Amino acid sequence: ANEFALMCRRLGVSSREVIDAAATKPFGFMAFYPGPGLGGHCIPIDPLYLAWKLKTLNYNARFIELASEVNTSMPEYVLDLVADALNDRSKPLRGSRVLVLGVTYKRDVADVRESPAIDIVSLLLSKGARADFHDPYVQRLEISERDRAEVIPSIELTEQTLGEYDAVVIVADHSSYDYAWIADHAQLVVDTRNATKHLKGRDNIRRL
Repeated sequence: ANEFALMCRRLGVSSREVIDAAATKPFGFMAFYPGPGLGGHCIPIDPLYLAWKLKTLNYNARFIELASEVNTSMPEYVLDLVADALNDRSKPLRGSRVLVLGVTYKRDVADVRESPAIDIVSLLLSKGARADFHDPYVQRLEISERDRAEVIPSIELTEQTLGEYDAVVIVADHSSYDYAWIADHAQLVVDTRNATKHLKGRDNIRRL
């Protein structure tokens, strides 16, 4: 699904619209959707143990390795989306204020293990953006950037703070977020989870 999103961007079509159209088939199809990357304690890691074991038996599990390569590249793809969205508004990524919403590896949990949000925040900082985050389940986030580690506190989410950021990036689509309220007060929203799918005709929303 993540590689499909990469292809759809090249084609200039919405991956979500294509998948939703395919899901109208009444049988023999299960919809899987792209996202900012994989997280958690098992899916991003356990298949690689299997691939390693198979290498000891002189077998190359190419599909596992390819899937891992694509999935681990998704934070960089999100960075490109943010940079392009800002560029369309005549703003460079360097020096821009970017707020990441949701840093856990999936919605409504307090687990940041292998979360793609950590990589996204780190990439934003490495490119010179001023990155912050908010998450109702996480108070502090440790980011390793080059030779140093930085602990970033979760900010307070208000109308004023939303409006102060050049871009707001939805990474974990927690059910407690009011996405219409966020879109109303944010200058620009980059939605990697399709959390704003019910918001139509908003020119300040970009979707993965």
